[in-house]
Amino acid sequence: MKHSFIIIVGLCVASCVSQKDGDGPTAQVSLETMLDEMVSFDNPTHFPPVGYRAAQVSSYDRSTVSPDRPGWFANDDGAGFERLDTIDGRVEKVLFEEDGPGAITRIWMTTKDKRGTLRFYFDGSGTPGIEIPAYDMARFPISVGEALSLTHTHYENELDKVGGNTFFLPLPYARSCRITFEEPDYTVKIPRYYHIGYRSYDDGTPVKTFTVKEAKRLSAKIKETNDKLIAPETWTAGTECTRTFTNGDGNADNQSAMVFPEGDKAIRSLNISLSDFEPVLLGEIMQTTWLRIDFDNIPCVYVPLDCFFGAGTGTPAASNYYTSSDGKGSFTSRWVMPYDGSASLWLENKSDIPFKATVKAYVDDFDRTDSTLYFHATYVEEDGIPAGTDYNSPDNLDWNFTTINGKGVYCGDILSLNNHCPDWYGEGDEKIWVDGDTFPSFMGTGTEDYYNCSWAPVVPFETPFGGAPRADEASSHGYNTFSRTRNLDIIPFGQRLKFDLEILSWNPGTVDYRAAAFWYGTLETKATEKQ
Repeated sequence: MKHSFIIIVGLCVASCVSQKDGDGPTAQVSLETMLDEMVSFDNPTHFPPVGYRAAQVSSYDRSTVSPDRPGWFANDDGAGFERLDTIDGRVEKVLFEEDGPGAITRIWMTTKDKRGTLRFYFDGSGTPGIEIPAYDMARFPISVGEALSLTHTHYENELDKVGGNTFFLPLPYARSCRITFEEPDYTVKIPRYYHIGYRSYDDGTPVKTFTVKEAKRLSAKIKETNDKLIAPETWTAGTECTRTFTNGDGNADNQSAMVFPEGDKAIRSLNISLSDFEPVLLGEIMQTTWLRIDFDNIPCVYVPLDCFFGAGTGTPAASNYYTSSDGKGSFTSRWVMPYDGSASLWLENKSDIPFKATVKAYVDDFDRTDSTLYFHATYVEEDGIPAGTDYNSPDNLDWNFTTINGKGVYCGDILSLNNHCPDWYGEGDEKIWVDGDTFPSFMGTGTEDYYNCSWAPVVPFETPFGGAPRADEASSHGYNTFSRTRNLDIIPFGQRLKFDLEILSWNPGTVDYRAAAFWYGTLETKATEKQ
C-alpha cells in the first residue's frame, strides 16, 4: 500500500467582524443579498462577516449514532427523517426543522417514485410558503434556471419514475423553517434520499424570509445569477504577469520562482497553457507536475496540476465556477488569492517528459480587512484502500479526506481514483466534523450524492458546482473523478474541520484515492496528516 501526504501550513489574520451598513446595524440577509454572495469570487476570501454555522440534515440511516456503537456504517440511507406530524388531518414526514434565523443553501434529493407533496413552512406559519406537488425540486413553482436547479443524469420526468435534482436557490427565513413531505401512503416504505444544507445565523441576525412573490420580483436577478454561474467571467484587469517554464531540457532557471507584484494584492485569475508536448502524455504531465504557491513566504498551495484544475487523472475536459480545463493543455483558475506583501509560484515536475508551460496571471489591488484569509490547496493520496460490503463489519474504514486545524472556510474538493472493485465503490457517506461536533455537522447518504448526482454508477457530467469529468466504464470499474465546489454552502470553522469519507462498495475490492481540498485559512491554520 502506498500512502503519502502533503502538509501545507496556513497564513492569515484571525478575526471576525460584523457586516454593517456604515456604523448602523448588521445588514439584512435576504434572497437578493444571497444571490449577490453566491457569485462573488471575493466572498470566501474573508471569514463570514455575518456569523453563522453551516450544517446539513439528511436521510442517513438513523441507526448511525456514534463511531463506538454498532450501526456507524449502516446503509439504509433512504429511510431517515425527523418525525411524523399530523397537520390539518394530513400525515407529513418532517425532513427538516430549525428554529432561529437561517437559510437553506442546498437541497439534494432523489427517489424512485416522486408522487406526494413537499411543503415549506416559514416562521411558524401553519400555511406552507412553498408547496410542490412531488418529491422533486425541479417542479419548484417558479423557473430558476438550470444552474440553480440541476436535474441529475438519471432523471426521469414521470412522477412514478426515478428522479434526482439539486436545488441551489437560497431560501432565507427570519425565525424558523420546517420542510415536510406527504406520502401517498406513509405506511408504505419508499426510499426518499435527501440532503438539506443550511446556515444557522447568530441570534439577532436580521433575515428577510423567502416568499415566492419576492422571488418573482427578483426574476431578472435570478436569471443574471444563473447566467454568471454557467459562464463565469475570468478576471483580466490589473497587472498581467507571464512566465514560461521549460521541462526536460536541463534548464536550471526552471527551478526559480515566478514572482508577483508586492503589496496588498490578490492573484485574481491564473492560466497555464502547455505546449511542445506529446498529446498522449498530457495526463502524465499534469499528474507529475505540481503547482506550488507561497504567500508572504509561507507555502499555501502544493497540488498536482490535474487535481488543482478540477480534471483529475487523465486530465479530461472539466469546468466549474472556479476552474476549467479544455482537456488539451489549457487550464484556468478563478480562485481569488489575496496576499499581504509577496507571492511566488513554482511548477515542480517529477518526470523528464519535455514540455513548456506558460503561466499567465492577473494580479490586482485587494482591500484587506481583519478577516481576510489566504487561499490553500492541499493533497493526499493512498493506494490499495480496502472497500468492503458488510456494513456491520468492524473493519470498515472512515478514510480521512482532510483534517484542518485552525480557523478558516472550506470551499471544495476533488476525488480522483482508480477503482479495482468490479463495480460501484461509493456507497460510503461523507462525514464532516466542524469544531466541537459530537456528531458530524454533515452526514451524507453516498459518495455520488455528495457530488450532486444520484443512482450510481456514474456517467460524466458538468455543473457550475463541480461534476464527474471522468467515468471510464458503465460499471464504475477503473478511473473515476468527482469534483465539488461550494458557493453559498461554504463551511466556516473556528478551530477544526475534519472530512471523512466511508469506504463501502457493492462488491469487495480496493480503491486508489487521490484527493485535493480547497480552503481559506488564518495565520495558525494548517492541514494535518490523516487521523
